[in-house]
Amino acid sequence: MRKLKIGGWMSSQRRILTVALLCMSQGLVYAQDGVAGIQEANTKVRGYFDVGCNLMYAVGAILGLIGAVKVYQKWSNGHPDTGSTAAAWFGSCVFLVVVATVLKSFFGI
Repeated sequence: MRKLKIGGWMSSQRRILTVALLCMSQGLVYAQDGVAGIQEANTKVRGYFDVGCNLMYAVGAILGLIGAVKVYQKWSNGHPDTGSTAAAWFGSCVFLVVVATVLKSFFGI
């Protein structure tokens, strides 16, 4: 007959808890000033913002080309929902351009 070792289970749970606490305390040792970290993040995000907006414009242009081809194919085949497909593709392109422009004006960049 085997006995259940409760002490073995508790000791492994204690080890896991000890390792977790040590990992968390090490992060506190290397922490920096909160204001300096926020200012550094702000500077980095503003540096990448123009590139991100240009990427959104490029994705909008590619979606516009793909949408134009899809709408032309539906129109050539005589599908009845060509207008709704054109509106959906055009709306997605306009959405990307408007979001990029609004974000630029909202953040003052």
